[in-house]
Amino acid sequence: MRETSLSPDGFIYPLFVTYGKNVRKEIKSMPGCFQESVDNIVKHAKEVYSLGIPAVILFGIPEHKDEIGSGAYDPHGVVQKAIRAIKNKIPELQVITDVCMCEYTSHGHCGIIEQGAVRNDPTLELLAKEAVSHAKAGADMVAPSDMMDGRVDAIRTALDAEGFPEMPIMSYAAKYASAFYGPFRDAAESTPQFGDRRSYQMDPSNRREALKEVALDIDEGADIVMVKPAMTYLDIISDIKENFALPVAAYNVSGEYSVIKAAAKLGWIDEERAMMEVLTSIKRAGADIILTYFAKDAARVLNR
Repeated sequence: MRETSLSPDGFIYPLFVTYGKNVRKEIKSMPGCFQESVDNIVKHAKEVYSLGIPAVILFGIPEHKDEIGSGAYDPHGVVQKAIRAIKNKIPELQVITDVCMCEYTSHGHCGIIEQGAVRNDPTLELLAKEAVSHAKAGADMVAPSDMMDGRVDAIRTALDAEGFPEMPIMSYAAKYASAFYGPFRDAAESTPQFGDRRSYQMDPSNRREALKEVALDIDEGADIVMVKPAMTYLDIISDIKENFALPVAAYNVSGEYSVIKAAAKLGWIDEERAMMEVLTSIKRAGADIILTYFAKDAARVLNR
């Protein structure tokens, strides 16, 4: 009689790929998560697939960063190498790529900086180049997370022009300026060097704005729309599910993961029960897909 059920095939597991060989560096603020070189990413991806999880999403940490994030669209960049390596060894695993500039820029922002501010329109061309480079490397889906206005249209146009008209786009459509991203910035080494991202990410106080942002991304060609974070935005997930016919993804972000890990380490909560309760709440709110660092642990529970 249970109304809401979880399954490993509804999860996407995030992976952080970095330069070098035989690198597997645990992220201190995210126990159980690692920065890994391409050789170890392939091994990790095999483990993910063996648990019944159908997809991973890749985030890159380049060896060198610059003002224009050139590592993001380098055909020999870390993400591009990881895509080719994973698809060569585990072709059935769906490889999704995060499309953003923050991991690759020396200033840590998600776009081009001019006169001390992030400039929307000049950033679109670089995001499109990044998405195309991922498609050429063999990605199965691209996921723009930058929150620049018009980026879905720019990416769709570029993909179509380069011969990838069927490449799906999973848009971070309602991405809030959240305090729960802190550990991720350690993982991706993407902390802004000045200011913050509130000028282009959404105000946590705004609910109706999310519907507007989602509608714009759908009009521009998004195939899946995402809410980020998930736990503190269950109402937004529900609203989007009720108002739009597209699949809805939700990102159970790093801070949401880490607070459970920390409380469990102190013996304050039951980690497994808390994990499953949180993931069930996200699914119950309307998420068809959940991006979560708990994917492997939850899959093991569900596969018992």
